[in-house]
Amino acid sequence: MIETAPADLDEASMLKAMALDDDSVTPEDAAQILASAKALHMSQSNAGRLVLGADQTLSFASEIHQKPKDMDAARRRLLSYSGKTHHLHSAAALVRDGQVIWETVDTADLTMRDLSPGFVGRYLSACGDAALQSVGCYQLEGLGAHLFKEIRGDYFTILGLPLLPLLDALRQEGMIDSA
Repeated sequence: MIETAPADLDEASMLKAMALDDDSVTPEDAAQILASAKALHMSQSNAGRLVLGADQTLSFASEIHQKPKDMDAARRRLLSYSGKTHHLHSAAALVRDGQVIWETVDTADLTMRDLSPGFVGRYLSACGDAALQSVGCYQLEGLGAHLFKEIRGDYFTILGLPLLPLLDALRQEGMIDSA
């Protein structure tokens, strides 16, 4: 049986604490720490069960970005990404009884095409609040595809879950059919 539930952790505070406590924490590390923290948290109330935690960070110009607070912030962010490359780091962790038994992180590099302020305004108008639900202000599987000129990396990583390595780990755990 599969169930889904939010881990209900304050990710913004956790990211801020990581940045303040240790300058050596990379965006990849941050994604992995958050994914593992979510799984460990949920494992506390799910004894004996395999728990998956996942998270994604976005790095641009040596900073980790969080979801925009409003449409003006989304507009500014998209214009700052115009013609440049940012990086999505997607992590997953499997935990059973408070023990991390598997974890991975994968990175995709996304280069936006040159965007005019008018185009960005029309794009955000068409997307509506969905633009605020993603750290990059886009969903690649929808209108967000229009923003890019080059993408390097796994599609599932971009969507937020390194699915192929996860499926392999689930096969190794005997959770899904392997033949």
